[in-house]
Amino acid sequence: MSRQQSEEKEPGLLEKFKTSENAWISLARELLWVAAVVGSIALILFLVSGTWPAVVTIESESMVPHMQVGDLVFVVSADRFGELQSWTSGKEVGYQKYNDYGDVLIYRPNDAPNPPVYIPFLTQGVHPIIHRAMDRIDSGEPVPKYYNPYRGEATPTRYIPAIIQNNSLVLEDGTVVTPQNADPSNGYRVQTTFISPHAGYITKGDNNQVSDQGGYLSSVSGEVILPVKDEWIVGKALFSVPLLGYLPLNIVPVAIILIALMLVWDYVTGKKEKENSRGKKEKEKKRVKGKK
Repeated sequence: MSRQQSEEKEPGLLEKFKTSENAWISLARELLWVAAVVGSIALILFLVSGTWPAVVTIESESMVPHMQVGDLVFVVSADRFGELQSWTSGKEVGYQKYNDYGDVLIYRPNDAPNPPVYIPFLTQGVHPIIHRAMDRIDSGEPVPKYYNPYRGEATPTRYIPAIIQNNSLVLEDGTVVTPQNADPSNGYRVQTTFISPHAGYITKGDNNQVSDQGGYLSSVSGEVILPVKDEWIVGKALFSVPLLGYLPLNIVPVAIILIALMLVWDYVTGKKEKENSRGKKEKEKKRVKGKK
């Protein structure tokens, strides 16, 4: 056999990578396969939803009882499957989502960066907020506060104008709202003196007593949450799957466990293959000796 023919039969790098029994190369093959599958799923989700991230996880109880911690929420762009609706506009047309009027927004508060994977103490930025759009105001308008004294225990069917006086809610007719006379079907809309610097949405968690705007983004920065600009909106909630969100909530430890299991699997299967190969060679030697 010529040297040229020998070189032609020598397997290429790709073939060696595909057939190598080396534990580290085998692990690399597994990781590449996982990355390809995850990448394909992510691409399909993006094409369907029109936004990224296309799925988010509920991490707090701010949307109880309509969304629960651990729910995996599928997200679509704000204009997909119909125009985005606030609580106010949704009530006018009878549009409901998650058992109340209006869409549930996923938004980046004050245009905060949104890391694709959040790693404590290492990743900059904040998680997107998942709250219901209550109303949309224009630039220069006072920012309203939406109150629900009963939080998630009751879903208001209307929001009545009120003012804050001596730390109490007072209606236009002078009635002071107390736990004794509060109607669970009523919420309250208080006009503040805070003027919005731009047009945007007022948002509120269904289980929160007060809407987001005018509250603080963090106790450290002291930054006030502003009305949500259109470009800060990641998307709107389409539907959710209970409990499935616990997986991405613990993505780092899950990834470590999966990699460890893959290493153990490769070690065990590699060891068995070597034992089988050794057994075949010994049988072949015995068969050859028997013929002699």
